[in-house]
Amino acid sequence: MALSLLDTVSRWAIPVLLLVIPLLGFLRKVPVYEAFVEGAEEGFATAVKIIPFLVGMMVAISVFRASGAMEVLGQALQPLTARAGVPSEVLPLAIMRPLSGSGVLGMATELMKTYGPDSLIGRMASVMQGTTDTTFFVLTVYFGSIGIKKYRYSVVTGLTADITGFIASVYICNLIFK
Repeated sequence: MALSLLDTVSRWAIPVLLLVIPLLGFLRKVPVYEAFVEGAEEGFATAVKIIPFLVGMMVAISVFRASGAMEVLGQALQPLTARAGVPSEVLPLAIMRPLSGSGVLGMATELMKTYGPDSLIGRMASVMQGTTDTTFFVLTVYFGSIGIKKYRYSVVTGLTADITGFIASVYICNLIFK
């Protein structure tokens, strides 16, 4: 019963929102179409404004991976992380997660195919995906879109949260699934 109700709500949530929001705007005498067009225009301007930031970030990620720096960093950290119960297979995922969401999703998918979703490595990759964020992408897109150029403390805070999420992922997965 509950699953059927959840399935029905999931199926109808977006169509209902697409009907209710314009209807409420119409009832409140908001020029719905004009407001939509104005918002779309602002969104397009924001997208164009952040393109240089995204290009810069993508180039930096490509250089980081292609230069072999990620592998060097992973190998340097491996003796320390092995003692902490971190499988070496998930270390590249942890290093790349603050940089690229889609790149890490591909890495996690490959780990799932290789080791299985119910393996310690698969579960750890899944938990890392859920507990960490793409810090540099978020800073690039959100801060770049509104013109903030000084975000030193945000980088420190974001990376601290990512490291905390990584440590918690390792601890919880080793505690529950090992």
